[in-house]
Amino acid sequence: MSSSIIDRRGFLRVLGISGTAATLAGCGNTSIESGVELVESYVQPEDFVVPGVGVYYASTCAQCGSGCGIMGRVREGRILKLEGNPQSVISGGKICGLGQAGVQVHYNPDRLTTPMMRDGDGLKPVSWEKAGAALSARLGASSPISGEQIAFLTGEISGHQRVLLDLFMDSFKSTNHVVYEALSPAIGQAANKAVLGVEQPVLQIDKARLILSFGNDFLGTGPSPVHMAAQYARFRKAPRGTLIQIEPRMTLTGANADRWYAIKPGTEGIFALGLANSLVQHQAYAHALPADIASVLKLYDKETVSELTGVHADTLSHIAGMLWENSPSLVLAGPSAEGHANGFQNVAAIQLLNLILENNGKTLQGQPAHPFPQLEPARSSTAALAKLDALMASGQCQTLLVMGCNPVFTAPAFVHFAKHMEKVPFKVAFATQLDETANQCDLVLPLLSPLEAFGTHVAGYQPKGVEVMIQQPLMERLYPETRAFGDILLDLLKQRNPTAYKAFPDYYAYLKTAVTKAKPVFKSSASDDDFWEDALRNGVLHLELPPTGLQAHTEALKLGKPQVSESDTQYPFYFVPSIKADLRDGRHANLPWLQESPDPLTTIVWDSWVEIHPSTAAEMQIREGDILSVQSATGIVRVKAYLFPGIQPDTVSMPLGQGHSQYGRYANDVGVNPFKILNPIFDERTGELAMYATRVVIKKTGENAMVVKDEGPTNVQQGRKLVATLAADQAALAKEVSRVTQ
Repeated sequence: MSSSIIDRRGFLRVLGISGTAATLAGCGNTSIESGVELVESYVQPEDFVVPGVGVYYASTCAQCGSGCGIMGRVREGRILKLEGNPQSVISGGKICGLGQAGVQVHYNPDRLTTPMMRDGDGLKPVSWEKAGAALSARLGASSPISGEQIAFLTGEISGHQRVLLDLFMDSFKSTNHVVYEALSPAIGQAANKAVLGVEQPVLQIDKARLILSFGNDFLGTGPSPVHMAAQYARFRKAPRGTLIQIEPRMTLTGANADRWYAIKPGTEGIFALGLANSLVQHQAYAHALPADIASVLKLYDKETVSELTGVHADTLSHIAGMLWENSPSLVLAGPSAEGHANGFQNVAAIQLLNLILENNGKTLQGQPAHPFPQLEPARSSTAALAKLDALMASGQCQTLLVMGCNPVFTAPAFVHFAKHMEKVPFKVAFATQLDETANQCDLVLPLLSPLEAFGTHVAGYQPKGVEVMIQQPLMERLYPETRAFGDILLDLLKQRNPTAYKAFPDYYAYLKTAVTKAKPVFKSSASDDDFWEDALRNGVLHLELPPTGLQAHTEALKLGKPQVSESDTQYPFYFVPSIKADLRDGRHANLPWLQESPDPLTTIVWDSWVEIHPSTAAEMQIREGDILSVQSATGIVRVKAYLFPGIQPDTVSMPLGQGHSQYGRYANDVGVNPFKILNPIFDERTGELAMYATRVVIKKTGENAMVVKDEGPTNVQQGRKLVATLAADQAALAKEVSRVTQ
């Protein structure tokens, strides 16, 4: 980009507009031309506060990547509660418990309130002047670093923050923007792309008569749980759909299923191929596959499949019959099927069922092409983190910037990320609260909470058309020394190329220009100011676009003889991490609302536990609360036992998200961190970490402690019977109702 005069094309690129969208943006009545005019900065409008009366403002939830629209209830200038935004197709006016807890991010007593700089062995508060000088010396116009010497590590990021970040990295000629999510769906996305032609198909749950899910927890931790829960409610209405869940450990979606079957981890693809073999015997599906694939499928007879998967042979025949009789259907793959050395092939085999059942265009569709691809979320992967780790270990990385992820906590122990991070001379974290990764940095810059900042977001899962979500402050900032990430990036870009960004006094001005410049794409004839005000009022810009079709690619499936999994006498148990809908990878463990929220299947709070099947526990003489050592080839943890029937007998499971050491008063020293015992096993096709492929051995330590559950240890109210109970057939309910209404 020229450092003297920026042309129209360069100006549109700065705003995140290119391609077809750039052509359309040249039309209409937008008033900003090539950065000639100066956009006014945001001025707080006159308050119209009525004591005791709440006012609602639209914004976007930032608790996960679903991009749900929210409405914030503000009273006397304070945000009190969040609700769903009915203008958003994604949220449909609803919100989940995780979204509700966004208020606690804002008011968290452990929030960063001032910049911090390393002084000796610790971080000390400093002024923004000093912090800015240190940042400019390293990243300003005269920065001595370039190319691979600088890396920016983020979680999933989208919207105009991504645009500015990409421009910032381009100014260093660096390709090291590393997007890391510990729970990355990269394996499933790669398999979907290979078999269906799209990374993330749109699921028409409400149009299916039968859903067969292999560990896809779409109601709890899927790509858009709020939207899919609404679809699921319609799926359950007449004619009532049937849900079958197959997984090694019961998820929230599995608990809602009509039929739930336990399966040996990693054998989901074998079971899917057994179903495919049964289906193609039916005349209606005999033509669905090439002859060579149909021939190999004959090796997957129900007896062989049953022996390898642990699922009864009659179950396979029964499910195949239900698929014959209930059309259209929908077959889903989830993390527990993806996270193995053969994870790609597992997902490919599962998607093969959708091709055989001809679900394309009925319950599966492709997402429409996004008019602003620069705003779409950058794809995450664990393999990208491994490359960054190698770069740091070699000493080539001279500056590391981190935002939105915590790899010191979530990276497995075999990665040695914290040790290699020490080799980087200058490390900067952008955060609302200190975590394990920020505590290792040399400079930590405090960010506004999502309820105080402007922004745009684009969800990776777009269920209908395309939505650009608008984020706006719901109240004045709590702490004057906190700043928006967009403003920090914009200031750095101004230092590196003043001409390109001179039209924007701050991030608000940049954002307003970018949104109004894109107005013609949304076919609006309103003035720029009216278009912008409508965007803020509605909290969303929606564009109706038709879905794309899926393309069948059966050659992506490499079929062969069914492989028998080898037994491991040293580590006899499969280890299945469970993902909680509220804590996810641990980034929300600092919110007491979520710590206090009972796990929906066990009701356990404020703790970690290891789930073991009651029959297995009986054989090993394990009681609830026994403290067990859970050891893999990589590490060991000590954790309380919980007897759980919703698990495969040769499997144990632990929830992710706990075990923090430096994440505030509500997260520190609560439970253990299962990430640290994962073994270095990777998907053979993508190189992604196989999170569900670790084997462990469990041993009793001789200790026992109470498992803290919502219903109490004895289910009789701490042994005091505060409320008496009475059998229903003995209660005079009519008299009780009459007494209450009098």
